[in-house]
Amino acid sequence: MLFSSFTFVFQFLPATLLAFAAAHRHSPRAGILVLLGASLFFYGAWKPIYLLLFVTSIALNFSLGLLMANRERRRAIGMLGVTINLAALCYFKYTNFLLDNVSAITGVPLPFSNIILPLGISFFTFQQIAYLVDVMRGAPVERDPVSYALFVSFFPHLIAGPLVHHAEMIPQFKRGRTGRSSVLTARGLAIFVAGLFKKVVIADNLAQFVTPVFAHLDAGGGVGPEWAWLATLAYTLQIYFDFSGYSDMAIGLALMCGIRLPVNFRSPYKSTSIIEFWRRWHITLSRFLRDYLYIPLGGNRLGERRRYINLLVTMVLGGLWHGAAWNFLIWGGLHGIYLGINHLWRGTREVSAALGMRIVYWVLTFTAVVVAWVFFRAATVGGAWRGLKGLLGLQPERASFAPPDILRIMNLPILVSADDLLMLGSFAVLVALAIALFLPNVPQIFRYREYRRAPDATSLIRWKPTTMWALAVGVAFAIALFGMWQRMEFLYFQF
Repeated sequence: MLFSSFTFVFQFLPATLLAFAAAHRHSPRAGILVLLGASLFFYGAWKPIYLLLFVTSIALNFSLGLLMANRERRRAIGMLGVTINLAALCYFKYTNFLLDNVSAITGVPLPFSNIILPLGISFFTFQQIAYLVDVMRGAPVERDPVSYALFVSFFPHLIAGPLVHHAEMIPQFKRGRTGRSSVLTARGLAIFVAGLFKKVVIADNLAQFVTPVFAHLDAGGGVGPEWAWLATLAYTLQIYFDFSGYSDMAIGLALMCGIRLPVNFRSPYKSTSIIEFWRRWHITLSRFLRDYLYIPLGGNRLGERRRYINLLVTMVLGGLWHGAAWNFLIWGGLHGIYLGINHLWRGTREVSAALGMRIVYWVLTFTAVVVAWVFFRAATVGGAWRGLKGLLGLQPERASFAPPDILRIMNLPILVSADDLLMLGSFAVLVALAIALFLPNVPQIFRYREYRRAPDATSLIRWKPTTMWALAVGVAFAIALFGMWQRMEFLYFQF
């Protein structure tokens, strides 16, 4: 069940909020039980058979946590739990990838296992691994099964994050402050609509300039530089508005229930370094990779050489977490190399604060991110290389992309010229880029969490519970409803 579906917006969400409000009037605990039941229903609505796997995972990890109360066996039980979680993740996510590569290397045909990836397995597995590791490090054992189960299954963050930490979620359930007020509900609804608008109006329309071009590249075709740059830049912005829009929707949904999720994006394309980019992009994943992979590997404590190796290993594994394909490994490896170069530069050069140099830093950072996205988006390594050749103008003309492929997707008349289509796509990219670079992000507009006491630079477009803002949100929602007819999935769906 996608957040951008009519079933979710007009059936599941109203029913859940009404049931939660009624139950919470009885007691906060009753409200939490309603949210847990709704979250399990939300998960099971996709494929009911996987609800059994999901509940088993929650029960197993909660039980392992209880067993870890015995300090003498804490580490052994914790390592067993981490191993079980990783084994399950590897089986469902990487079995086919491993079999395909072993078959390619040995030349021995191996059976293909058509394993369906369970919904959100990467997220709920990492969240529970973090819990077990924290308990091994001395964190208190969670003894309330309802709070633990809701921490893992809470439907706003279940499909694609944010990747929440038990210490920032479970205390909210126990404090009994998950009630609703009119202002809190209005803010949550407005944030949800803002995220929905970003996803279905901006991201999905940009996708129409991306999908046919990369499908053509993966099929063995080539593209000229104009189509290669249009598709790559369109995807650069599509994935940002899609994923950050989803995170905004998750924040809004949780806020309507009185729960505060962490901010996952802070305008990452404004970054002037790769280090800054990863402090702004998918923040909760960056936090997990730092705390549970990079630092345990030694971080920067074992010398400069080990620091760069640890960065590379962390980012390669982070790329593999995104998907079972060589493209994701290359994407992660590129960012590992980028980070190493960035740290090396900072260690030997003084970073200038002059405006001209900051523009140069931004251009270099943005270009590096855009190039890496080619590997992330292409379905094959060959398709990615052909995309890079297209960016450099090295593709042969005989293999050029045919614009009618886009016309068919966009339902435009075939009489529209290729130049007109390029102009339309370029305009869409420029508008989306301007929004990403020059407007405040959604948490800033709504003064959410760390932006609550931020400088008053966005006072002109700061949200307030007023009639004008209600009208603006209503118009944005009406426009988004038309976009929902496209039924495009989230890029991180079933991830």
